[in-house]
Amino acid sequence: MRVLFIASEMAPFAKAGGLGDVVGSLPRALRAHGIDARVLMPLYGPVKDRFHRQIEYAFSFPFHRQPGTADVHIHTTEQDGVPVYFLESWPFFSGGNYLYTDLNWDRERFIFFSQAALGVAWELGQGRHNGEAWFPDVLHAHDWHTGLVPFLLHEARFSPGWEDVASVLTIHNMAYQGWEAGGWLWMAGVPGRHHPDLVYQDKTDNLLGIGIAYAHKLNTVSHRHAIELHYPRFGEGLEGLIWARDADFTGILNGLDMDHINPAADPHIPYRYDVSNFRTERVKNKLALQSELYLEQNPDTPLIGIVSRLVAQKGMDFAAPGLRRLLAETDAQLVVVGTGEPEIEQQMRTLEWDFGWKARIVIDYRADLAQRIYAGADVLLVPSRYEPCGLTQMIAMRYGALPVVRETGGLADTVTSFDNADGEQGTGFVFLFEDPDAVRLTLRWAIDTYRHRRAAFERMQERAMRLDLGWERAVKQYLALYEGALVNAGRPEAALATMGRGRPH
Repeated sequence: MRVLFIASEMAPFAKAGGLGDVVGSLPRALRAHGIDARVLMPLYGPVKDRFHRQIEYAFSFPFHRQPGTADVHIHTTEQDGVPVYFLESWPFFSGGNYLYTDLNWDRERFIFFSQAALGVAWELGQGRHNGEAWFPDVLHAHDWHTGLVPFLLHEARFSPGWEDVASVLTIHNMAYQGWEAGGWLWMAGVPGRHHPDLVYQDKTDNLLGIGIAYAHKLNTVSHRHAIELHYPRFGEGLEGLIWARDADFTGILNGLDMDHINPAADPHIPYRYDVSNFRTERVKNKLALQSELYLEQNPDTPLIGIVSRLVAQKGMDFAAPGLRRLLAETDAQLVVVGTGEPEIEQQMRTLEWDFGWKARIVIDYRADLAQRIYAGADVLLVPSRYEPCGLTQMIAMRYGALPVVRETGGLADTVTSFDNADGEQGTGFVFLFEDPDAVRLTLRWAIDTYRHRRAAFERMQERAMRLDLGWERAVKQYLALYEGALVNAGRPEAALATMGRGRPH
């Protein structure tokens, strides 16, 4: 089976959130199971500048659409064994120091990217890259940026070569939808969307809604969030479409690349360790982190870490006042790394100004520092209002930092709360309410456990580090999802055997 991921991000090339992590690791896991998974993404300016030594020119072709003919240039590389194609075309993806801009321009850019993606797939099927004829069985789109792909495939279904291709759409974040794209779709020559569910719910110009209506199969990135998206609190106005597609919609929990996310081999941490020796070795990373950030070096002082976008969706607006009260009343240290909304960044900065001897706030995206926080913090706070999956809490558990999380989405699916006894159950501490005191009191619970029930705390650390957080289980579910999509596309025979195609006819 041949699967083409069509996405706006892929780590390590371009990443603004969990989407980039998933597209950066899931294709590799699929290839380990015999699926020929490849990735198509835009060639952003920062990607071209940073990775120019790694990326090579492959081929070009003229892409015809209503506004005129665009020259599309395809570049390629291989990342961890995964072939990656980068689409360059002026003026949409041809430079600039950004991934995303304002919504008006981004709608136009990603409508073009979705249209051109089918052109790239066709050219690959013609053997344009090294004479290899490679044509996908499944187009796997991600979020609103490529939500138009399933519709474009639907429109092409009567054209030779496209009639049996299936589409899958993964929803990573329902809050961003590509709203009110009707004018840009009309200018790009995209036909009218007449799906009755879209018409009835007035979503014919919503790019994510279009993908939900037309994809052969759908999923989101955790079981709990799949349930949540059926209701207005999380469905963001598209819950009606989710109900309409309920039979084709599922939740598949993200996994971690266990080879790369590994405290026993992490080049960014000073002292490496694993589950067999973390009780003696891990504390060395804590002391090194305290020294690096000019905090008092004390192995017994509880250290709270935050690695997050500093935005309301992540719960940072109500977490900040809870942290302020906690620091005022408790002998604990706080380390934060991340960027986000200016108001919340300022709230965090004032914590360091007022508690400078025990709080360090780094308003920046520093992946190396994030790894040292995972390896050195005793607990990691993730108080998200909603979290489709979340990788932060999973990385924290892999590194032995017990997560303190709000009960929502993937956080609820991955973190089991402490039994408040001997630690025979639990991999973290869970609360429900979106409230500063819920954050404060749950952190107090974690701190008291660290101080007074260390054996129970370490038992949970060991359990968390032993969790199977890899892609194995998810890969099997994605294989079933692809097979179901092929059946819906009219290819039941493809669900019975691994397959691939060469040149389309």
